[in-house]
Amino acid sequence: MIRIESFIFNSFQVNTYVLYDDINECLIVDAGCYDDEEKTGLLCFLKDKSLKPVALLNTHCHIDHLLGNSFIHEQFGLLTQAHKFEKPMLEGANQQGKLFGFEIEQPPAIGNFLEEKNKVKFGNSELLVIHVPGHSKGSLAFYNKTQKFVLVGDVLFQGGIGRTDLPGGDYETLIESITGKLFSLDEDVIVYSGHGPNTTIGEEKKFNPFFH
Repeated sequence: MIRIESFIFNSFQVNTYVLYDDINECLIVDAGCYDDEEKTGLLCFLKDKSLKPVALLNTHCHIDHLLGNSFIHEQFGLLTQAHKFEKPMLEGANQQGKLFGFEIEQPPAIGNFLEEKNKVKFGNSELLVIHVPGHSKGSLAFYNKTQKFVLVGDVLFQGGIGRTDLPGGDYETLIESITGKLFSLDEDVIVYSGHGPNTTIGEEKKFNPFFH
């Protein structure tokens, strides 16, 4: 059974997720840890649970979601896995950081490009990769059919959707990604967003004002 631990990191209040099952391998998704306290908190959790990170994933490469990438690389030797369309965004991380007041070490390059229908494996578990552009060109969601959950980054929120006024954003594309791909999942699928609380596919189909 996959367990999901969430951390709220940096001034953008990003949700960083650690996924693990009965084996001691884990995934880190959207490493947003920025200051020493946040980094120590993440390391302490991994140590307490005797977890070994085997993959670092980015739903997309806006600055708030990759502030901890260099730290994770230094600690565990992991390069992030993300969509190829996010490469320019990652390469411009220093410029992104300066725009929002973050001084960061340039994150390592993407180590593995993920595409639609790829599978990310860890322990005895796996996640299906879904390409959901619109918030950014290479936005990805990670779906587990067995336990009915999906990590969506900044594509879909409780009662909201991702911004489309940043580079790579497009409103019509985002709406199509949500309605065509995410809303095709079962209504009881739990949605883990990049910011804010969890929700479900059914709740957003019924109550999200962007779809009514």
